[in-house]
Amino acid sequence: MSNPMFNISYGLYVLTANDGQKDNGCIINTVTQVTSDPNQITIAVNKGNYTHDIILDTKAFTVSVISEAADFELFKHFGFRSGRDVDKFADFPAIECTSNGTLAVTKGTNAYIAGRVTKTWDVGTHTVFLADVVELKTLTDVKSATYSYYQEHIKPRTPAPSTKGKAVWRCTVCGYIYEGEELPEDFVCPLCKHGAADFEKVVS
Repeated sequence: MSNPMFNISYGLYVLTANDGQKDNGCIINTVTQVTSDPNQITIAVNKGNYTHDIILDTKAFTVSVISEAADFELFKHFGFRSGRDVDKFADFPAIECTSNGTLAVTKGTNAYIAGRVTKTWDVGTHTVFLADVVELKTLTDVKSATYSYYQEHIKPRTPAPSTKGKAVWRCTVCGYIYEGEELPEDFVCPLCKHGAADFEKVVS
């Protein structure tokens, strides 16, 4: 039986920000329109992401809405490595600069929304940012990719472990394998930074 939390419908987004010297981005799945007049959105960002720290400091970001045209390379590029270690935009030309000085991703996306943060809430592992929308643009009419679509059509299938009878835990987000009968409650995936709740037990 799957975790009921996985039944909540999510979109997928590339969240971008600029630290004054370089641009950075990460993958998030929580963007919500709060009001339409004024136009406001909230985003929830893991504190472990470098993009989180930039937004906390600069109050500016752009979310690019990932579409069903995206491939797994987009997720690997922005999701499985830290901007503290690499320049994610050094070899990624599919961009537009938005009015708040941050970049929109134009490959594998169908729209973008630029925001200016007006309020924050500390919610433990994440920060929730409330922002005024300062710019928005539709890029294509390709459908937005849901979290379920990503799982079924974009994320490569991870083969089962080769050691028969051995229990392992597999990250349902990126496929990372943790070997062991029990997964520590505070375990965080070293690739995608998701917690133990996003792992499933697999026995070969």
